[in-house]
Amino acid sequence: MERKKFLLTAATALPALFIEQHVQAQKPRRAGKGFVVKATESRFGEKTVLGGKNPNDIKVSQKDTNGDLTIFEYTGNEKGGPPLHVHAHQDEIFFIVLGEYLFQVGADKHYLKPGDTIFLPRTVPHSFAQLTETGKMFFLFQPSGKMEDFFRAIGNLTARPSPAEGAAIFAGHGMKVVGPPLQFP
Repeated sequence: MERKKFLLTAATALPALFIEQHVQAQKPRRAGKGFVVKATESRFGEKTVLGGKNPNDIKVSQKDTNGDLTIFEYTGNEKGGPPLHVHAHQDEIFFIVLGEYLFQVGADKHYLKPGDTIFLPRTVPHSFAQLTETGKMFFLFQPSGKMEDFFRAIGNLTARPSPAEGAAIFAGHGMKVVGPPLQFP
């Protein structure tokens, strides 16, 4: 009886293994060489500045990871943050380097200081607000999705968008705005 069960399980699992091998073979190979991105620099020399004064540098690009991962270094020179929003397809992780931040993840709020890390799962509404005059954090998206292009679009704005314009930019990059920015003292 056990042998029959084993053979049946193996026979049903083999097609899945061949499909996975085929999918992996279709993915382009990553470069076999590491790289360094210096402080205050961005991968490929590209500069993105949010709100005219907040550098948001790409440290690891989706081009480096076949779209699996993007890492940014954000330097905040003003208080505040984005509206409450949802990523349908990306998990997001933040690591605080400088300053203090308030994060909302679902209904929960968390105060973060240097050295703290927070995980924001896909499909859960979230936002953050920088509470101090200056701040710095690394954050990443997995998978990358359209996030690099989103920050390029936001960085190219010459004026703060209206809530409707901002929501349209979010929507065009796979996100949905579901509420206003966080209020803080």
